[in-house]
Amino acid sequence: MFFVARAVARLGDTILPVALAAGLLEHGYGAGAVGLAMASTAAAFAGLVVLGGVIADRFSTRRLMIGADLVRLVTQSLAAGLFFAGHVVLWEVCAIGALNGVAGAAFQPGVASTVPRLAADIQGANGAIRIAESAAQLAGPAVAGVLVGLASPGGVFAAHAATYAISALCLLLLRLPPLPEGARSAGPALRAFRADLVEGWREFRARTWLWGVIAVWCVYMIAVWGPTVPLVATEVVRHHGPGAYGLINSALGAGTVVGGLLALRLRPRRMLRAGAIALFAFVGFPAAVGAGLGVPAMAAGAAVAGAGMSFWGVMWATSVQTQVPADVLNRIHAYDVAGSLAMLPVGQALAGPAAEALGADHVLLVAAVMSLVVAAALLAVPAIRDLVRADTRISAH
Repeated sequence: MFFVARAVARLGDTILPVALAAGLLEHGYGAGAVGLAMASTAAAFAGLVVLGGVIADRFSTRRLMIGADLVRLVTQSLAAGLFFAGHVVLWEVCAIGALNGVAGAAFQPGVASTVPRLAADIQGANGAIRIAESAAQLAGPAVAGVLVGLASPGGVFAAHAATYAISALCLLLLRLPPLPEGARSAGPALRAFRADLVEGWREFRARTWLWGVIAVWCVYMIAVWGPTVPLVATEVVRHHGPGAYGLINSALGAGTVVGGLLALRLRPRRMLRAGAIALFAFVGFPAAVGAGLGVPAMAAGAAVAGAGMSFWGVMWATSVQTQVPADVLNRIHAYDVAGSLAMLPVGQALAGPAAEALGADHVLLVAAVMSLVVAAALLAVPAIRDLVRADTRISAH
């Protein structure tokens, strides 16, 4: 049930940008409006996900996740109604996006704590979910394109709303074992809430491997991922056309599937060390585009990069889920998500000015070098490279 919920939700997430772009452009808005609509969701999510982690540790995560899905079912149904009626006002679309971001902030922290409660083989579960999400990410844009062609942008929003209904139903059918009783702050709600927030930060700060990875990841978002995504898009489309960009994106998605499959098979004792080594593979993505290589070489670089990123993602998620006590896991995951995403808008915002000053190709080559620096930095921290896996519930079969 959880596997289906995550796969369907990721499918919905990948069709939404197509729906927004097609719908807003059809009603006379430009690319800036599309970016603003997407940013409204991202800003609300990033700003509230830490609070969502505290709430998730105080209440039933399953009910919270179902409630968040139902909220997004309503908001996306409302968006579908607006587009079907032809009454599309940008501030209304942004307000709906912000509500979706709030719901996402309540939903996301529970994802990390649900996997260990469901799976005896936590690494295997993370690998399987990564494969499902990657496959959905590959299929999403194509599904959205067909829906836009057969129906309308409103039809795509309706389909997106349906993905939340399916996710909520799957979560409703889950039967989760109870979490061990964790210490809860006594006293007034506000004081207890603040105490939980402080406790989560204390637990986060006490683990050098945890905050060390997040600190390095902030650099990664600013110098590597942030500029790579928009500049690869502009460079490939400019020189080779949108078809080539679609091919390269598909190669990236296929690579993430391969990385998930590798994570199902390989069981390194030092998971973060293995994941950091795999991250060196990302260099091929920005380097191939920055060096102006042909489309086959860029696609190959993207595929290898996707495999490395996916393998790292499973190693990281499994480490967090197995090394952190269950009663603070939602809060720790929220700090992880917030820290990981905090610098992404900075990297994206700096990509344009940097490309104008240095040239997009040079910025991509710098990003390639920085991807190697980041992977090396992870390996240089003893607490990260020497962390021994803690999951002992690997199934014998």
